[in-house]
Amino acid sequence: MNELKVRFPELQLSAPEARVLGSLLEKEATTPAYYPLTLNSLQAACNQSSNRHPVMQLEESAIDKALVGLRLKGLVVQLQVAGARSLKYKHILPQMLELDAAQSAILTVLLLRGTQTAGELKQRCERMHDFPSLEEVEEALQRLIGHPHGPLAVKHPSGSGRRVETYAHLLGGAPISDGNPAAEAATSIVDLEDEQVWRSRMERKIQDLQASVEELTAMMHHLRSELGAF
Repeated sequence: MNELKVRFPELQLSAPEARVLGSLLEKEATTPAYYPLTLNSLQAACNQSSNRHPVMQLEESAIDKALVGLRLKGLVVQLQVAGARSLKYKHILPQMLELDAAQSAILTVLLLRGTQTAGELKQRCERMHDFPSLEEVEEALQRLIGHPHGPLAVKHPSGSGRRVETYAHLLGGAPISDGNPAAEAATSIVDLEDEQVWRSRMERKIQDLQASVEELTAMMHHLRSELGAF
């Protein structure tokens, strides 16, 4: 469990990463015959208009970048399936965070649809997990809020324009779906930081690749020179 405790604070997702992770979770539960997903299937899942808020139109490059980020965070793995021409992707979120089926279903809906009431979660989790009662939804929510390695969800009490209590996930910084301008600004900062970190990482990788190419080129010229001497 020590590895989990160390890595947990890093699990702050950008909006595309949250959509990709939520889509993988959903499709594993609802269409297991087609899971794990190829990049094309994942793009279709991310951009579908049903069961998504907000609706997104992510380009393949944005999804590929999100997959890189999720793999670095230890939440997604890439697979080369025998007989398949395309790489496939699967999540390992429940294993990483020790979640049961009820918690996974709720987190999936929160990732894909934003802030929800307990009643909305009960209805929208049906295809992934059957909650016999609203109380069981609330119990699973409390386990997410009181997660031993840090809260995965937050409850917004009624009042301040909210008629009932609502819940949001905490895997992507401050939630924005409750119309809170301060939260939206905070999330924008988180996304900007994610972008800067990703750019720095890619720039370092490009520099390393350029150095490797230059080294190989020098070796090739040296080899040609030696062969030409005979």
